[in-house]
Amino acid sequence: MDQVPTDATDAELLEGFARHESEPAFAALVDRYIALVYSVARRHASNPEHAQDITQAVFIILARKAAALDRKTVLAGWFYHTARLTALNWRRAEARRIRREQEAYMQSTLEEPAPDPLWHELAPLLDDAMAHLGASDRDALVLRYFQNRSLAEVGVALGIEERAAQKRVGRALEKLRKRFAQRGVTLTVSAIAGAVSANSVPAAPVGLAKTISVVAATKGAAAGGSTLTLVKGALKMMAWAKAKTAMAVTAGVLLAAGTATVTVKQLMPVPIDDRWFLTETGNLEKIPDNLTVFRPSHWADGSHGYRVVEVPSRMAAYNMRLDGCFVWAEYFYDTSRIVLPTNFPEGSFDVLLTRPHGRDGQGQEKIRQVFRDEIKKQFGYSARRETREVEALVLRVKNADALALRHPADTDDSTAIQASVEGLNSKNFPLHFMAQALEPFLGVPVIDQTGLTNRVVLNLQWKKNEGETQKDTVMRVVSSELGLEFVPTNAPIEMLVVEKVK
Repeated sequence: MDQVPTDATDAELLEGFARHESEPAFAALVDRYIALVYSVARRHASNPEHAQDITQAVFIILARKAAALDRKTVLAGWFYHTARLTALNWRRAEARRIRREQEAYMQSTLEEPAPDPLWHELAPLLDDAMAHLGASDRDALVLRYFQNRSLAEVGVALGIEERAAQKRVGRALEKLRKRFAQRGVTLTVSAIAGAVSANSVPAAPVGLAKTISVVAATKGAAAGGSTLTLVKGALKMMAWAKAKTAMAVTAGVLLAAGTATVTVKQLMPVPIDDRWFLTETGNLEKIPDNLTVFRPSHWADGSHGYRVVEVPSRMAAYNMRLDGCFVWAEYFYDTSRIVLPTNFPEGSFDVLLTRPHGRDGQGQEKIRQVFRDEIKKQFGYSARRETREVEALVLRVKNADALALRHPADTDDSTAIQASVEGLNSKNFPLHFMAQALEPFLGVPVIDQTGLTNRVVLNLQWKKNEGETQKDTVMRVVSSELGLEFVPTNAPIEMLVVEKVK
């Protein structure tokens, strides 16, 4: 397939690449969908370079999965969904924006036209709202307003009549409107449609399509290590489970304990075993499906510390503070970036959530939604993201010689990190993750300005001197052991604002 007809369908292009490794066919798919993928990445990563990394990772994923994709797949919806999952994986794995990147971004936006105020209000909420739609509704909106297809074209892509496509689009828009209203943004469906159609998919950077076509068509053989790590993480998120998700219709058992209510939901009566909360990742699959347990911790005395283990569609945790529950449930950074209301409940909790694996690759997101719903039901709190000017610490290299003395990391790709009240240890620690790893110990946002990308063996012990706070101890040890320094600053940081549900 050396020559690609301009009117070739998505299925024909996909088939051409999957069966014949046609680079022109792949390049045509990149040209057709790069703006859509980049726009999703850009909403999740304000740094353009990070957005380009995410975009490249999505097309590498396409190259690797092309042969397995059903030819009836609505590629517009697939690209949107894959881009969102890849961006979420990036947000979790990467350190937050460093100050100089924020400044560069702010400078670049001064040269851009003033954004549509309505779009400015919708953009931060759009992808979360889209994630709550079913696949068919999401595909319909992506085709109609992200790709600006006619209703007739939407119908053809979805395999339905034009009138049915119109109804599906209208139904999906109404669901978006309700979701936005829940987040405090009240708009008509026509206003939402207009804003999304006009602003959701700006042009991708010049030259990006050509670069991605070359790298992705080889399934990432020439991609950088950070991009391949992103691809690996995103593929894991997408490949969770092959069994169809079963909907649990269950009875609830309510138990009073302290100031909190414990909810246990299950398909059949199953005694809750305390050992389930202490299980290793490999054993989490053995716990029965369809359990929702959210109870005051049986280990609140700290006898077992605190831990979360998770696999697709399952998680178990013990001794989690409620603010830590929000961190996990909202896919957020750390409790140091949470704004809590007054009289916020204290105490710690054990959590067990298990669901059957589904085919849609959204098992973990569905579990997080269950968690969010339980928190709201039990305590009446929800959370939203908001950028605020707050006190922070900038992490910089002060003594490069001290850092050079650290042993190089093992050559394998594993990144086992042990963080506890005693210290921070790893045989293969990625230094770009240092700021993020230190935030829980310091209690304030940390901005990475080290520029470090290598990996090292790490063995930091928080041994307090007399009169030191934990924050003082951590800063002293990191400075003396690694030659890094902390500089106080004020910076715009994305915070998770927890508030009482109205």
